[in-house]
Amino acid sequence: MLFVGAGPGAADLLTFRAARAIAAADVVIWAASLVHPDVLEHARPDAEIVDSAALPMEGVLPYYERAAAEGLTVARIHSGDPALWGALQEQLDRCRALGLETEVIPGVSSFSAVAAAVGRELTIPEVAQSVILTRLGGGKTPMPPGEEVREFARHGTTMALFLSAARSKQLQDELLEGGYPEDTPCVVAYRCTWPDELVVRCTLGELAATMKAHRLWKHTLVLVGPALAAGGTRSHLYHPGHFHGFRRADPAARRRLRAASGRPAAADRPEARRQ
Repeated sequence: MLFVGAGPGAADLLTFRAARAIAAADVVIWAASLVHPDVLEHARPDAEIVDSAALPMEGVLPYYERAAAEGLTVARIHSGDPALWGALQEQLDRCRALGLETEVIPGVSSFSAVAAAVGRELTIPEVAQSVILTRLGGGKTPMPPGEEVREFARHGTTMALFLSAARSKQLQDELLEGGYPEDTPCVVAYRCTWPDELVVRCTLGELAATMKAHRLWKHTLVLVGPALAAGGTRSHLYHPGHFHGFRRADPAARRRLRAASGRPAAADRPEARRQ
């Protein structure tokens, strides 16, 4: 049993492993509501193709049972990466109960695709070194305590908001309540990498109005945070004063780097280098 990440949409953003898995499958299960049909180009001509868009779990399980009974290879295609909001774990549990061996093949997440579409790094040195992936509460699936958008927003770092477009005003309000200024840059992306993709920039103060103006309520991801507009600060990784297992630091550049960052001299000791 193969659980395959289809990536954000474009068929050529599948990994080689994902394409091989689809090509090897006797049965390919995909959701027309979430996965671009071009992904099916990798399926064999004789493969059984099942659209799961209208099926609950109980409608898909008979294919898993057939796979166990007849030794079939089934590829279940998930949009983006199966590990994110893919209802993956419950399927893995059912497969184990049926005695099916499983493999999960990761996919390119839509938040990565959106960052690439606007040509931005999400982790700018001295601006943002974390990316929070979350969704707005109040939807079909309850949020655990402490995972409200307003609480995550207090970190002030880059956030990727999934499954939240239908409540854009609530999303904007919670981000503001969490401490982001109104002029915080945002990127709103609808079906990124699909032929009909729409990617727009706005400020947080304009977020709800922008989403309503474009009538975006599903298949939409929002990026927010200061890194989306910050200039690139100098990374230590490629600084001549930085050392690692394959490169020695230039001594003068090393001293300047330490002085600029306020790092203590102990950072150059052998025991510190091994950490």
